[in-house]
Amino acid sequence: MKRISNLFFPTSLRYLFPQSLFFGILTTASLVTTSTTFISPADAQTPAVNNTDDITNYAQAVLAMETPRQQAFDEIKKLIGGGEIPKIICNDPKSMNSLPRQAQDIAVTYCNRSQKIVEDNGLSIERFNKITVELQNNNNLKRQVYNTLIRLQKKP
Repeated sequence: MKRISNLFFPTSLRYLFPQSLFFGILTTASLVTTSTTFISPADAQTPAVNNTDDITNYAQAVLAMETPRQQAFDEIKKLIGGGEIPKIICNDPKSMNSLPRQAQDIAVTYCNRSQKIVEDNGLSIERFNKITVELQNNNNLKRQVYNTLIRLQKKP
């Protein structure tokens, strides 16, 4: 006999929140990735992640950035009203030029806070960005980060 929850929330929907959180986190990571300079070609050829500490530190940083990201987004959304929020790139002042001054301040504060969160979690911005870039092309790494995010969220 099927459980009642299975009738209202099919298996695919039960996993929707963790998946949407993961993609939201990747979006946050992408914003932080753009806040530093480009990786040199020699560095780009070496593997980005070679130990579980990097994966754990990365996942902890991304989780810690999610709440401030949502708060900043909500505050900017209130200031703009019904308008669409442009893509905000931390190291590209032009991406913030279309925002009202108060919204620009919120975005800059978020970018600075994100950088501190990354560093507080044992990664340099360069290392964090390198992992983020690697995530886009490495499904195994994506799975490891996703599993680490789930594990970290289950901890009391």
